[in-house]
Amino acid sequence: MPIVTVPVPVRRVAYRVAHAGLRAYWRVARPHTRGVKCVVRDGDAVLFVRHAYGDRRQWELPGGGIKRGEDPRDTAAREAREELGLDLDDWRPLGTVEAYGYGKQTTVICFEALSPGRALTVDAGEIEEARWFALANPPVPLGLDAHVVLTRLLSVPASD
Repeated sequence: MPIVTVPVPVRRVAYRVAHAGLRAYWRVARPHTRGVKCVVRDGDAVLFVRHAYGDRRQWELPGGGIKRGEDPRDTAAREAREELGLDLDDWRPLGTVEAYGYGKQTTVICFEALSPGRALTVDAGEIEEARWFALANPPVPLGLDAHVVLTRLLSVPASD
């Protein structure tokens, strides 16, 4: 993993500016994007994150966009490594869902992996907070993608 030398506050501002620009672009272009969500488990607990950009109150599942030519399973492994410091190899496919928001449609390919424990090395530039929650009692408020994944792929009742 590369060592990041840019100070965390500077990186957070960069993420927020980039995200605001993307949201404006999505509203105009209405693209169809592809990404992954990672259901990282430790027993009955699942890892959720609050990002340092976008709606920072919402809890999401870790994940991110698929790079051109990248296999989605490799994307899940890369995102877990970059965001959480977890080097997980055994990613099991959960399925695919469609999420709609910010003027775009996203095909979300979901994977699940077991964590060897709860220790994390969180990328503080991108992630405000990472916490483990019982799958039966996820955090609120849930982000759009996490809500779709939990209710459609994992059959967790909506807690709205």
